[in-house]
Amino acid sequence: MSNPYLPLEAEIIERIQESPGLFTLRLRLTDPTQQAAYTFKPGQFNMLYLHGVGEVAISIVSDPQDEQIIDHTIRAVGRVTHGIEQLNRGDRIGLRGPYGNGWPMARAEQKDVVVITGGLGCAPVVSVIEYVARRRERFGHLNIVQGVKHASDFIWRERYDNWRRMADTQVLLAADAGDPIWPWHIGRVTDLFEQLRFNPEQVMVVMCGPEGMMKVVVKNMLARGVNEEDLYLSMERNMHCGIGHCGHCQYGDKFICRDGPIFTYTQIKSLFKVKGF
Repeated sequence: MSNPYLPLEAEIIERIQESPGLFTLRLRLTDPTQQAAYTFKPGQFNMLYLHGVGEVAISIVSDPQDEQIIDHTIRAVGRVTHGIEQLNRGDRIGLRGPYGNGWPMARAEQKDVVVITGGLGCAPVVSVIEYVARRRERFGHLNIVQGVKHASDFIWRERYDNWRRMADTQVLLAADAGDPIWPWHIGRVTDLFEQLRFNPEQVMVVMCGPEGMMKVVVKNMLARGVNEEDLYLSMERNMHCGIGHCGHCQYGDKFICRDGPIFTYTQIKSLFKVKGF
């Protein structure tokens, strides 16, 4: 990308309504040369720009080897995302990126993978699961753990069903509050940790969600003998520029947009323990 401040033009080629207030936009850059040159890593994000409204940082959820489509799953929670929610197939949008670092998928090859998420969707880890699914023979046992506050918050039921059918894959789901048709665990997502199957000496643990939950995950994994360097966290802050200039996402001496959003526990443990940081 020649100018980090200048959005590229992208066309919406498909819009998928995942659930009320949550949708996926499948984008393609309108310039074929730019689209052919565009590359990213799982875990990176783009800044999506809506003319006259503003920009917002959104994780990329498509596969890096798909050279035709750039997918973003978006929750409508603010002015920009509510504006983007009104767009449809054929509309144009601005795109800057990709930014940040990504999940170290090459380092995870031949290892077990544990994916733990809390909250609504947690798009940053979807790219990990899809990456492993498309290259299943390169990775060991895959554990997928998702926790939500209420059963009605659970999205992508069909996608989780597909992941459950994959070879050597375990899917564990929990809701703090269930409903009459919720067939999985009712209680805290941390209640499921004893069911996880992995080799602590050959594992990559990735997590995304409320920081309180991730602190519990870290404590549990360290107690089970997982190395600090094998614990990866997707950190969230209010990112405005994507390149570490505006300071909105400063995290101690780091910037989430530039130095993250993916960190090892070793990199941030001194900050992670500080309440309110």
